[in-house]
Amino acid sequence: MSRFFSDKYAYLDPYTPGEQPRDRRYIKLNTNESPFPVSDLAVQEASAAFERLNLYSDPECTGLVKTAAEVFGLAENELLFTNGSDEILNFAFMAFCDDLHPAAFPDIAYGFYPVFAEINNLPYVEIPLKEDFSVDITDYFDIGKTIFLANPNAPTGIALKRAEIEQILIRNPENVVVIDEAYVDFGAESCIPLIHEYDNLLVVQTFSKSRSMAGARLGFGAGNAELIRDLRKIKYSTNPYNINSMTMAAGIGALKDREYFEKNCSIIADNRAYTTEKLKELGFSVTDSSANFIFVRHPDIGGKELYLELKERGILIRHLSKPEISDYNRITIGKLEDMETLIRTIKELLEEKR
Repeated sequence: MSRFFSDKYAYLDPYTPGEQPRDRRYIKLNTNESPFPVSDLAVQEASAAFERLNLYSDPECTGLVKTAAEVFGLAENELLFTNGSDEILNFAFMAFCDDLHPAAFPDIAYGFYPVFAEINNLPYVEIPLKEDFSVDITDYFDIGKTIFLANPNAPTGIALKRAEIEQILIRNPENVVVIDEAYVDFGAESCIPLIHEYDNLLVVQTFSKSRSMAGARLGFGAGNAELIRDLRKIKYSTNPYNINSMTMAAGIGALKDREYFEKNCSIIADNRAYTTEKLKELGFSVTDSSANFIFVRHPDIGGKELYLELKERGILIRHLSKPEISDYNRITIGKLEDMETLIRTIKELLEEKR
């Protein structure tokens, strides 16, 4: 770092994104992107917006908010759109955490949570998962902290039921509970229907996964009008024009194309089941994932070794070095032909080791 870099950030351990190599063509199963192109309707909407790029984007996201409110059955003042779900997660740390309201989240979860806490100089605690990598909801009862839970969790893919999350809400009436639903569309229950019952619930979603818009950067938060008003204050104190016009328009198209969205989610769920079965046949343990990825371990090959061997053969998966999960790898679910190639390659690797 330069001699000008502020000491207040010198300690930061930044989030490490998944690899995006350009040196060769890989089968990319490492960053939980959709294998499907964005909806044609989204492309049409974005193309029309291209002609208006000389003008600032609408800071209110009027058309997008109206469409989303209809899709999710919400009032327009119960939604706030942001530059990816990461932005609204950061807003939530800024708005709802302080010395009197520390953050709390699992010790194995989305790696950005501790980064958001650190960069905002906020106290936080990381709560261990159970031995099977599931969340023990009783660990979050009456804890007096702002709670952040990815559901399904990352990188495990394990989901809590809506009724379980409701118990956490009931037991923390004086604290905000943020449910990060980046992967909810692949088999878990969304908590959006609960926002009218609990004024301490903020649900966060993204268009990056199930709506094939990772490169567009679009996310949103859903909560009661007062919570959204708090988050709007943060947005308008940082960057009012946080979503560009083409992304906004593409989001409208993606929301309108319900059939394409549901078809793609169904294909991913089918491919996940197929891949899970085949890997179990090869001796892998696989968590019960409700996401567009699986979390796997094999007794005869280490997590890092498998990652490196597959990368050498043109397949990228995600290896995380945290000691508790270093024997595991997270594998994104792609098209069926990609999963077949993965399974065939792993089978060859295991045969070579024998």
